[in-house]
Amino acid sequence: MSTLEIKNLHVSVATEEGFKEILRGVDLTIKSGETHAIMGPNGSGKSTLAYSIAGHPKYTITDGSVTLDGQDVLAMSVDERAKSGLFLAMQYPVEVPGVSVTNFLRTAVTAIRGEAPKVRTWVGEVKEAMAGLNMDPGFAERSVNEGFSGGEKKRHEILQLALLKPKFAILDETDSGLDVDALRIVSEGVNGVKANSDLGVLLITHYTRILRYIKPDFVHVFANGRVVEEGGPELADKLEEKGYADYVNA
Repeated sequence: MSTLEIKNLHVSVATEEGFKEILRGVDLTIKSGETHAIMGPNGSGKSTLAYSIAGHPKYTITDGSVTLDGQDVLAMSVDERAKSGLFLAMQYPVEVPGVSVTNFLRTAVTAIRGEAPKVRTWVGEVKEAMAGLNMDPGFAERSVNEGFSGGEKKRHEILQLALLKPKFAILDETDSGLDVDALRIVSEGVNGVKANSDLGVLLITHYTRILRYIKPDFVHVFANGRVVEEGGPELADKLEEKGYADYVNA
C-alpha cells in the first residue's frame, strides 16, 4: 500500500503584475487502489495541482508539502518523481517529431525499471497493451503525437500508463476532446490498469461523463484554489444537476 499526501499546498505563478496565488491551501490524501475525482470550473486550480505535483517549473510552491510514502516529492527532480511512482497524463500532450512511439516507450520503461526490457518480451507487452486500447499496430512506428487526433493522443497517454505501471496516475482532463467511443476505450484502458494493480488515480475533470466509466471512490470540488466540498459519487450527480455556481459565488 502506498500513500500520496498533499498538505496545505500553496502554489503561485509569475505574471506581468507579479506572482499570483493559484492554490490556497490544498489538503488531499490518496491511497493505493483509490480513485479520486477532482471537479470544478475553469480557473479553479485543478490543472495547477496536477502540474505542481509533477514538478512543472512554471509553478512555485510557497507553502505546504507533497509526500509519497513519506518521501518529500517537492525535493525531487521531475524524473525522480516519475521513478518514485508518479505519472501525469497531460491535457495537451506535446509532439516529439522524429521519435517513434515504440522507441519513446522503451526508453521511458528502461528509465523506470533500471534496465532495458528484453526485446521479445517487450514486443509482446506493447502489442497486448495496444490491443487493449484498440490501437493499430502501425501506431507504434509513428512519431510521438505528431499528427495524432485528440483520441489518439489520449490513448497514447494510457498506453504509457499501462506499460510504466506507476503507483499513482494523475489524469488531467483525459476526457477533453474525446468522442463517445474514444472516451469509452480510454476509460476501459484506465480500468484495465487498475484491475491488474494497486494504482491510485487522481482524475481531474469538468464533467461527469467520464465518471460513468471510471467510478470514483471520492469526489472533491475545487473552487478558488482549494477543496470546498468532498463526498462520494453522489456529489458528482449533484454537480451534474446544479453546476458550480454555488461554489464560485460563495
